[in-house]
Amino acid sequence: MRFQQRRDLFVDGLRRLGFSVEKPAATFYVWAGIPGGEASGPFCRRLLDKAGIVVTPGAGFGPHGEGYFRAALTVSETRLTEAIERIRRLNR
Repeated sequence: MRFQQRRDLFVDGLRRLGFSVEKPAATFYVWAGIPGGEASGPFCRRLLDKAGIVVTPGAGFGPHGEGYFRAALTVSETRLTEAIERIRRLNR
């Protein structure tokens, strides 16, 4: 139940920001498409450098992962809400 709440909060927040993302059924990872065609490496580096958010570039999982990033739902709802707000501010 805890991960379902985290998943819903994070996925819904990303969707509101324009990310293409499906709700995973049985994992604590979320895969999200990166809007605007930005490569996953530079996007994830920008999240780390400018917003203090650590996510994994999809390209690290092979060529089909390019254009996506992976986030773990292993932090509290408060931290996930904060991450969504940081992404929102970064992408204004």
